[in-house]
Amino acid sequence: METNNQTWVREFILLGLSSDWDTQVSLFVLFLIMYLVTVLGNFLIVLLIRLDSRLHTPMYFFLTNLSLVDVSYATSIVPQMLAHFLAEHKAIPFVSCAAQLFFSLGLGGIEFVLLAVMAYDRYVAVCDPLRYSVIMHGGLCTRLAITSWVSGSLNSLMQTIITFQLPMCANKYIDHISCEILAVVRLACVDTSSNEIIIMVSSIVLQI
Repeated sequence: METNNQTWVREFILLGLSSDWDTQVSLFVLFLIMYLVTVLGNFLIVLLIRLDSRLHTPMYFFLTNLSLVDVSYATSIVPQMLAHFLAEHKAIPFVSCAAQLFFSLGLGGIEFVLLAVMAYDRYVAVCDPLRYSVIMHGGLCTRLAITSWVSGSLNSLMQTIITFQLPMCANKYIDHISCEILAVVRLACVDTSSNEIIIMVSSIVLQI
């Protein structure tokens, strides 16, 4: 007999943006174009920074990281969404949903921290220009970038583990285009107010 325990949840159904076929095809074309422009634009930024030695500065080092994060974030969501636009059965396996949640949440957190680091870089450049090169040396820039990636990944790992340990109800329909954390949490059969508070607090901490 099937139970409500999350062990028996093998897949989720993503409801997406529309059930109308013509609308889904139009959205497929629109999002495909936007995705290709995003990937191409960010890779061009990275390539130009690599090729031009004048751009080998802390600001452009962080911009390279930000471009890679943007491409990765879009890739964690958009390909699956495009496939579902043309699919009749819009299901995503339990493991794939957890992986998508981890990567999208992690990359989003990394981007927030990177933006804060870039703001600090500009602060030093404006307020202490004579010592800028001494303060923002290569070692510090590398450590700040690593801190961004590690902090975002650890936060995402914690949130993903907490979310997928919740007992899931029989309702497996996610009213979203991807496995977004709040949409998944609200499928649980228990009170999730504490989970939602944790999500809110972690989001605020990463954005400060």
